[in-house]
Amino acid sequence: MNFNEFRKKYQVFNFNGYDIYEDEKNIEITYYFEIEGLSKFYPKWTIKKNTNKCFKELKSFKECVFSLGLVELISYWKLTCSPIVNIFSNSLDEYQIKWWKKLYFYGLGEFFYVNKIKTNMNDFMEIKTFGEKIEGKSDDFKLKGNLIPVGGGKDSFVSLELLKDFFEDNHTYVINNVKSAINASVAAGYSEKLINVQRTLDNNMIKLNKEGFLNGHTPFSALVAFSSIIVAMIYSKKYICLSNEASANESTVLNDEVNHQYSKSYEFESDFNEYVSKYITNEIKYFSLLRPLSEFDITHIFSKLKKYHKVFRSCNVGSKSGVWCNKCAKCLFVYVMLSAFLNDDELYEIFNENLLESEEMYELLKELSGLKENKPFECVGTRSEVNSAILKAIKLRGENIPLLYKKYLKETSYVEVYDEQYFNSENFVPDKYIEIIKNKLKELKNA
Repeated sequence: MNFNEFRKKYQVFNFNGYDIYEDEKNIEITYYFEIEGLSKFYPKWTIKKNTNKCFKELKSFKECVFSLGLVELISYWKLTCSPIVNIFSNSLDEYQIKWWKKLYFYGLGEFFYVNKIKTNMNDFMEIKTFGEKIEGKSDDFKLKGNLIPVGGGKDSFVSLELLKDFFEDNHTYVINNVKSAINASVAAGYSEKLINVQRTLDNNMIKLNKEGFLNGHTPFSALVAFSSIIVAMIYSKKYICLSNEASANESTVLNDEVNHQYSKSYEFESDFNEYVSKYITNEIKYFSLLRPLSEFDITHIFSKLKKYHKVFRSCNVGSKSGVWCNKCAKCLFVYVMLSAFLNDDELYEIFNENLLESEEMYELLKELSGLKENKPFECVGTRSEVNSAILKAIKLRGENIPLLYKKYLKETSYVEVYDEQYFNSENFVPDKYIEIIKNKLKELKNA
């Protein structure tokens, strides 16, 4: 069936509620979703505690658990894209309904695009709310230090490096047993300060995906956002320090709003902060530490962190097993960016292969550099950053130009190069961290 046929047959999606089980060691959250006439779903989150304090009766905690459920439901709703979504667990006001519809619509932009679904913000979903207002005790958090969500790529290591002076008050945060993320935490010295939260998908959803129900990209970073607030409450963290860069704002589809990285964008970050302050807490601050920086400068910083070059993994295909697949757009993107700062031998030490001599990767290079209109649906930098990295890498290599760059030179007259360091003023980074970033840029410039 197609989008319209699914919507006609399965018209109603229900968020029926959630349970919070808590003891001295763990908090387990179970959500109850249902597509009427098809299936019920019971996804779970399990979070270890480091305190005997009870959280499940705190109003702010329950608000955030409910909000995490509103993100979680996207993975199940997209199976049929039911036109009506009933929220029975809690109430939502007019502002909240508009806020969530915006996240769903733009967060599913890639899903709609890839599945050739024609819809708009008004018509794709109607949210109806029947629950009661959340009640509970007021919070009494005593907060300090940083919670650092880690993915295992170069960006994570740059954030960990920038925040190393705050190590005693830092914790890293990883969702599920992603080997590359866990390895990154251990390599940076956080083996005893790693918070590893378990998210369990419902098997019925996985089964329906295999049977041909609608499937595709969801805004995973929105899950990271709300779950990190929950973890920050439990572990008494003041700051949540993401590693999203300025380039996450650029659309994936040229001259369109479709952005694979929407929930990593400054727009989402701004919306999220407003929502959390209004409905959950204004004590915990959520920001991307790398938002002021371009991928170009982030890669430059990382190129100096030699001790992590054999450990980091940015490949999504190989993240669970901690390897580079050396076939995907993300592998090529990281290789290209690093080629502006590392020689071929250094790159081979990392990837065990020279991706720039692989003819089959050229189509991906054209997508990354803008020789084709649309970028790959991956977390990659801007077209301008990629072009600048290629030209800098060519200059670095003199006459030893690799195959892909020779082909590139025949198709482009691109001349823009990052001669000066870029600093993006659209960010929520606290002043004390801005100084650290600026000092790091000065260090690079004087190196």
